[in-house]
Amino acid sequence: MSIFNTFWQRQKEFRGDVPDVYSYDEMPDPLRVQIVHIATEVLGSRKEFSNHHPPNIRRAYGLIVDILRKEFGVFQLPPAPGYNEDKQKELFDFILKEQDVEKVLSAVELICRLIKNMVARYDYRYDNNSEANAKDAIAEINARMRAAGLGYEYDGEIIRVDSELVHTETVKPALELLRDKRYAGPEQEFRAAYEHYRNGKNKEAVTEAAKAFESTMKVILAKRGWTHNATDTANKLIATLYEHKLIPDYWQNAMAGLRTLLESAIPTPRNKRSAHGQGVDMTTVPDYIAGYVLHMTAATIVFLVKAEQALP
Repeated sequence: MSIFNTFWQRQKEFRGDVPDVYSYDEMPDPLRVQIVHIATEVLGSRKEFSNHHPPNIRRAYGLIVDILRKEFGVFQLPPAPGYNEDKQKELFDFILKEQDVEKVLSAVELICRLIKNMVARYDYRYDNNSEANAKDAIAEINARMRAAGLGYEYDGEIIRVDSELVHTETVKPALELLRDKRYAGPEQEFRAAYEHYRNGKNKEAVTEAAKAFESTMKVILAKRGWTHNATDTANKLIATLYEHKLIPDYWQNAMAGLRTLLESAIPTPRNKRSAHGQGVDMTTVPDYIAGYVLHMTAATIVFLVKAEQALP
């Protein structure tokens, strides 16, 4: 897997003819074609299948199509006019033609999971490390989406990317740290927050982000054997972390606003805008608030986990 820096691409970059703002509701046709190419390169095509291909790989395209048909409530993925035994063609035509970006990304997500979970087990197309090739393929899909200005990335699932810098410096490190089995609960809540955010469910996103924040603190407290109650609020959990010097004294003095940030930046939007009754008027959480809360959650999780790791 590789991306060649062609003369055509270099000229586009020279002219500034490249996306500098992410899009979320349009998927360029060249990107669709590139995804089909990558899937074919890694998984093979129906014409290539023979007895030496693992049966699971041969059935994989069909499994993806069956999942999407059922979830979308259709008998054939559009634009398939009727029943077709060639499910690989049905899947690829769907990726190339479907206008609902979220539906296409659902197919891309399943392809990435297939690449990660199956190709790494069956070294049937490469003489070198198959697992490395699987990672390279997923990395290329992410790179292609980024180059096309599509604001999504696959990291275990499709997640929304608002800012490449913020995503690289906060979201990805948070996901990496939460992969520790002890943080399974916070990871699930953190991913759920981004899934809600991607689907425009901002109140749910803020609520799940706050849960992830609180759960992370509880895991740290339990890991260290520091006394706390399961029903403690975020403020109480933060106070306990300060009592046990998770944050050094000289940092507390030098960064007087840190405690305010931890106590209010994440819990307050949840308490005031999403977790309580709406009253007469239906409350809404704007995208910019939801995005801020999610990014602050990610940054704070990274800070807390690394601070705990640094303790003797």
